[in-house]
Amino acid sequence: MNQRLAPAVASMILLLAVAAGAQSGTSSAPNIRPKSERRPVSSSRDSGPIQPDVDVIDAPTTGVLDYGGYSSRSRFYANGGILEYISFGAYPGLSLGASSSVDGVIGGERDVRMRAPTAQVKYRFYEGDSQMPSLAIGFDGQGYGYNIDTRRFNQRQRGLFVVATKEIGLPGLLIHPSFNISDFDSNGVFGCLPLTLNIKDKASILLEWDNIADWSRSRFNAGLRAHVISNFNIDFAVRSIGTGGWYSDGSSRGPERIVQLKYSGSF
Repeated sequence: MNQRLAPAVASMILLLAVAAGAQSGTSSAPNIRPKSERRPVSSSRDSGPIQPDVDVIDAPTTGVLDYGGYSSRSRFYANGGILEYISFGAYPGLSLGASSSVDGVIGGERDVRMRAPTAQVKYRFYEGDSQMPSLAIGFDGQGYGYNIDTRRFNQRQRGLFVVATKEIGLPGLLIHPSFNISDFDSNGVFGCLPLTLNIKDKASILLEWDNIADWSRSRFNAGLRAHVISNFNIDFAVRSIGTGGWYSDGSSRGPERIVQLKYSGSF
C-alpha cells in the first residue's frame, strides 16, 4: 500500500473502532428503522417521522429506503449542471438506484452534455444497537466534474464502500465513517468522516471530510438540510471548502455551491 495512504487508513480504522464502542449518551440505537418495516410516507411532519438520511452531502450513511419506497434527488451544481438520482427500496435493507448528470443545461451555457448513467446499490447487513453501529456495504458509480480530455471524472466515483453509522454524545448527533475503493486498477483505499446533527426534525447540519488519502486530495464539505415536510428535503451545501488550483481541463478545484432537492414516497 502507498506510504501516504497508510496513516489515513490506520486513522480510519481507529475511528471505526471508536464509533463501534462509543456510548451514545442514550440507550437507543441510531434512528434507522428496521429492515422489515414497510411504512407509508407521511404528507406532513406532524403525521409521521422524516425519512432516513441515505447520504450526507457526497458520502453515504447506512440508511436505506423502506421496502417499497422510492426517492428522487435533483442536484444543481456549478456551470448550470443537474445531477439526477432515482432510488428504490427493492428489498428489506436493500436500495437500488441510478444517476446521470447533464452539464450546462441551466443558464447561457452553449455546450450541453449528458453523461453516461451510473448505478448505485447499498445493503445494510447489520442494524446496530446501543453499543454497536449499524453497518452497510455498497457501490456508487457516480463521480463529479467530468473531464472531456481524460474521459474520466475529476473527482472519482466512490466505488465499493463500507460504512458505519452510530449516534455519539448527543441525541441526533451521528457519525458515519467509511472506507472506499474507487479504482481497482490502483487499489487506492480512501476514507471519509462525516457528521450529521438532526435538530428536532426541522433541519440537519451536514459536515464531511471526504477523499481522505493525503491532505492535498481530501475535501471538506459543509451544508444544511431543511426538512420542509417529512418526505421533502432541500439541501444547501458548499463542497471543497478551502481548496484551490485547477484540474487538467481547466476547471477549478476550489469551492462549489450546490442545491439539492429530494422527494421520497412509497408504492
